[in-house]
Parts: sequence; structure tokens; C-alpha cells
Amino acid sequence: MSQARISEPTAGGERRCRLLIVVNVSWFFVMHRLPIALMARRRGWDVHIACGEGEGAEDIVAAGFPFHPLPMTRRPLAPLRDLWALWALVRLYRRLRPDVVHHVTLKPIMYGSVAARIARVPAVVNAFAGLGFTFSGTSFGARLRQRVLQYLLRLSLRLPRQAIVFENKDDRLLLTGIGAVPAREARVISGIGVDTAEYPAVTEPSGPPCVLLASRMLREKGVEYFVQAARQLRKRGVEARFLLVGTPDPFNPGSISEAQLQAWSAAGTVEWAGFRRDMPSVLQSVHIVCLPTYYREGVPRILLEAAASARALVATDTPGCRDIVQDGVNGLLVPTHDVDSLAAALEKLIGDSELRRRMGMAGRALVERQFALPRVLDQFWDVYSLLRESDR
Repeated sequence: MSQARISEPTAGGERRCRLLIVVNVSWFFVMHRLPIALMARRRGWDVHIACGEGEGAEDIVAAGFPFHPLPMTRRPLAPLRDLWALWALVRLYRRLRPDVVHHVTLKPIMYGSVAARIARVPAVVNAFAGLGFTFSGTSFGARLRQRVLQYLLRLSLRLPRQAIVFENKDDRLLLTGIGAVPAREARVISGIGVDTAEYPAVTEPSGPPCVLLASRMLREKGVEYFVQAARQLRKRGVEARFLLVGTPDPFNPGSISEAQLQAWSAAGTVEWAGFRRDMPSVLQSVHIVCLPTYYREGVPRILLEAAASARALVATDTPGCRDIVQDGVNGLLVPTHDVDSLAAALEKLIGDSELRRRMGMAGRALVERQFALPRVLDQFWDVYSLLRESDR
């Protein structure tokens, strides 16, 4: 027999619905999912957060949410730690007895879904934030890992009441096409949304054009291609600055070392600014935003923020990027692994301020129409509400 759900009474005597959001690392929740938690709390739900390793827990507590640390690691192969994390999730679900659990990213989806089935959680949201480097590789080892993950997803995503959310249609098509995800339960909510008040459309600053790449410093994000394109353009006498913002990721095999980033900066090829919290100000200080990724993105946050700030975009023609970059309208799409095409696209925008202005305004209009934060939050609320109503 299932246990009664713990919920807190409201002033009117009604029982509050309990939502638990589970993310692998705290900083990812703060950067990408905090607005969803705030929205659910504003609408009267009792919201809890559970995360694995990483900075950001203090920000979650400061925002007033109960925080539950998990022994979850982002390392690809950590079987003992993963079993420990699975058992910790089962215990947490049994103790909190949430009405809805929202898993974000691959490990919480797989282990959290198994734990939810064991603990008899009534409703689950499984949200893929892109498919990452695992589904980007083409080597024998990468294909083997993909097969294993397909099997694990099929095994774990057998829940009586769930919604599976993707940020772009390509990821949905891939995982439903190989049978890893039930198609009838899968839907697309475009990106994570962007606060258009926090990222206002502003005119470009004066001075030589500045091209920004802001992301984790990973090979798969195209950082090396960006540096090579900058080197080409400097040799051709193109007057521009090339700025890298972000830090290495020690848990990712494609991480670029701090020593390499410092060497590029010392050589004058690019400027490396490290981590920056003030991204609205950073975007207002640049002219073009570039992301030559071959990583399977969701919808890249930096491209959403840059479009909202009315900046022209250059990105690769890959899942997620092509959801926000409309080629020739608000930016330029280039093939992956193609330095010459990347350099040509950057040179075109560097030399044409009017084209940048038109593309920037088109990007702002696209964000307001499709990616504005209130619109995305309403879609998540619809998912929560439908699951809750079907549970009743």
C-alpha cells in the first residue's frame, strides 16, 4: 500500500503539491533551472532541490529552497558511486514523498527514474538538456557507449506517469527513433527561456568589433576552431578582438587546460577572461557571438542571451544551434569542423555593421516570439499541471 503524500496546508486548508527537482550539479541548476523552481513556488507548490557535486548549493539555500545534497558524480564511469547515488535517491523519495519529481540531465534521468519506480513516485518529468559529448562521438568507443545508454534508457524510462522533455526536435527524433524514449510521452519545450528584461537589446559599442565565445572551455564546444579562425583572420589583417569567456571542466574528457588557454592569450591570438558572472554586461560590450560547437546542445543558453541582446550570431549547423540561429536572418550557420567557413562567416559580419544590426534586431524579435522566459515557464507549468491532474 502506498504511503500518504506529505504536503503542507495552505492558508485555505488545501494541501500543497510537492515538487522535487533533481540535477547532477548545483551550479547547473542555478544557471538553467532556478526560474522553474521559482515559478512553481509562486504558484503555491512546495519546492525542494536535490543536486550532486559542484558549487551553487549556497545560492539554492539563499533562494529559500530546501536543499538535499546527493552523492552523484559527473564522471562517466563510477559504478560504485552511481549505485550509492541510486540508493540515496530512493531514500530521499521515500522520505519526501514528492507528488512530482523533475529530473534534469542524463544521470538523474536514468537513476532517478529507477528510484522513482522503486519509491512509487506518482509523476515524473524527465528533461534532457541536450545529449552532450556522449552522442557526439563517432568512434567505436563512442558508439559502444551510445548503445549502452540506449539500453539503460529503455530500461529506466518505464514509468506509469511521466513526461519526457527535449529542448530541440533533433534530440527528440533521435531518441524516439532508436526506441530509447517512448514517443507518446516526448515533447519539445524550446530551450530554457531567457529573461528579456535582464538581457535588453542595446546598440553596439564603439571600437573594433569584438567576437565572443562563451562556454565551458571544451574541444567539443569548438574552442580550438575559434582560435584557429582568429589566427587566420589576424594573418589576413582583419581588425577585431576575439574573446573567450568560461573555464575548463575537469569532469569532461574534452576539457582544454588552463595552461593552453593562457598560452593562447599570451600569444595575442585570443583574450581569455575566465569565468564571468555579469553576462548581460559582457554581451553589451561585444559585437558578435560565436559558438562553433559539435557538442549535442539543447538550445545553447549563450545564443539565447546573445539574441535577446540583439547580437548577430555565428554557430554550427547542429541540433540546438539551428533552433535559435536562422541562417541569413539573425546569424550565420557554418558546417562543423570547418575553420575556413567559420573564419569567412566571422569576417563577413566583422566587416558589415549594418548586417550585424539587422541580424541583431531579428534575433531579439525571435526571442520575444519563441524563447521569452514567461512562455517557457508556462509550458513547464502545463506539464506539471497535467501530470498532477492525471494523478488525481
